[in-house]
Amino acid sequence: MTTTPSYPRWLHLCLLLVWLLIGIGLRLTNLTAKPLWTDEFSTLVFSLGNSFLPVPLDQPITIDVLLQPLQPQPATTIKDVLAHLFSESNHPPLYFVLTHLWLKLFPTQADMVSLWGARSLAAIFGAISIPAVYGFSWLAFRSHLVSHLAAAMMAISPYGIFLAQEARHYTLAILWVIASFACLVVTANHIQKHTQLPIWLVFSWVGINALGIATHYFFALTLCTEAIVLIFLAWQQWKQGHKGQRAKGKGHPAKIIVKSQFPIPNAPPWQRIYTVAVGTFIVGIVWLPVFLHNVYGNKLTDWIRGDRVGIAWISPIFQAIAAWITMISLLPIESPKLVVVIISGLVMITFFFWATPILVNGLKILLVQPQTRFITQVLVSIILAAIALFFCFTYFFGIDLTRGARYNFVYFPAVIVLIGASLAICWHAPLKKRRKMNGKLAVVIIWVMGLASAITVVCNLGYQKYYRPDLFVQLIQKTSQVPVLIATTQKTHVQIGEMMGVAREFQLQNSLSSRSSIFPLFFLAHQDRDPNTSTTALQNALKLLPRPFDLWLVNFYTIEPEAIKKCIADTRSLPAVNGYEYKIYHCNS
Repeated sequence: MTTTPSYPRWLHLCLLLVWLLIGIGLRLTNLTAKPLWTDEFSTLVFSLGNSFLPVPLDQPITIDVLLQPLQPQPATTIKDVLAHLFSESNHPPLYFVLTHLWLKLFPTQADMVSLWGARSLAAIFGAISIPAVYGFSWLAFRSHLVSHLAAAMMAISPYGIFLAQEARHYTLAILWVIASFACLVVTANHIQKHTQLPIWLVFSWVGINALGIATHYFFALTLCTEAIVLIFLAWQQWKQGHKGQRAKGKGHPAKIIVKSQFPIPNAPPWQRIYTVAVGTFIVGIVWLPVFLHNVYGNKLTDWIRGDRVGIAWISPIFQAIAAWITMISLLPIESPKLVVVIISGLVMITFFFWATPILVNGLKILLVQPQTRFITQVLVSIILAAIALFFCFTYFFGIDLTRGARYNFVYFPAVIVLIGASLAICWHAPLKKRRKMNGKLAVVIIWVMGLASAITVVCNLGYQKYYRPDLFVQLIQKTSQVPVLIATTQKTHVQIGEMMGVAREFQLQNSLSSRSSIFPLFFLAHQDRDPNTSTTALQNALKLLPRPFDLWLVNFYTIEPEAIKKCIADTRSLPAVNGYEYKIYHCNS
């Protein structure tokens, strides 16, 4: 890296602008083509200052009634955002407040909040991560080549684009992760040189950590990885100091012990590091009462809890590997065409068998070179500590963090910087007969593969939405020729969001179509401690509805009411739809 030619500053800025334009172009492409899913509905409703609670339960409701929380209300304020968020959700408020202000800039769409406006904020934050990771890489390796390669990989990372095209807070959280890791890197250099931390860095680091926690509570995992790394560096420094004292003081063992027992606490920069730790603890603990006060917290996280039975013991390993792979590569393995899936899978397997040795070799060289060894160890320690925390929560606490690939945001920037540094080693590699290509060509191939992967995500052929209400609505329109009642069991606003997705698709299709369309009714059967309450509520509603109608039980996880026996079950083999498990009953008489 030290042999990289010197270029004028304007050239580096122009090249960084290229990566930024590519990144923001990809993130804004097809931004509204993918349907909303339930987590995004939470962002929209709470950011508008609205609530899910007014949605009627245990009675048939129309599309307009169900979608009413998506309608902007001029009178709502940030105070309303905070009030509903703290009482109905389990997330901190910073991103929701910013979205509340941002959405005021956009007109409504079919009387509902603008989807482009909601998702564009996350896309912009995702694009800002490109120059941010450039700066982080420069702080770490002092190499423009590493910085450009890291920025280029961030621009086309399929994982990064997946997060940036959702109306969620993860791209903003990534910016705080990058900033906090940058503070850690600067601190690590001060530890290595035994110099004092600047006071501005202390306050900046605490402020960044405060903003990170105020964006997503899982930012605390980032802080835990940093704590582990600092403990590791302290142990290394203590060990080196202990060996140095032993080498200098042979023959005076008592004196050795006194001098080397506690060399860390009084040495710079540790006192100010303790100040950062205490400050971060204070700005983090203030959210604990808010988090504990929320009555929906456990219900909203039930999906990542579960017992380890059978294959569930090893599934987290494969889920984690899949998430790591998609940080740089993801071809159309979710295409509806089987031949495309097979070819994509084979190409990805071939690519990783070819690219992994290149990246690993670069990492080995980074760990050997004196000028890069220390900072590479820091970044590797960050990633390993984060992965260890994920598996610790998964296997010891029953909270499977690997089920949500998006949670990897807590260390994702460190992975990108290490990949950029490894590719920089490859860039200068001599021609190798075995591969029949030089290092520059290998880097270009890896980047082009990432670009193809980015296009895959943009076209919804990879990292598809967990819910596909668009496909479900098409199925209903093809299957039912009479009025429709869509019934589901409801515990939290997650289930309301599932039905909102279906209702919104009907609303949009009906507004675009001149011909008559189906206007279904929705039934949210509330299910709390007694599962029979939802069954009874639907039973009573079915008795009163005029016939004929089709009953669609969607994600209905309780005993079916007796009134269904008077209807005819649809036994046709119909396609499965992501997020919507359904049964159809024709109630004709």
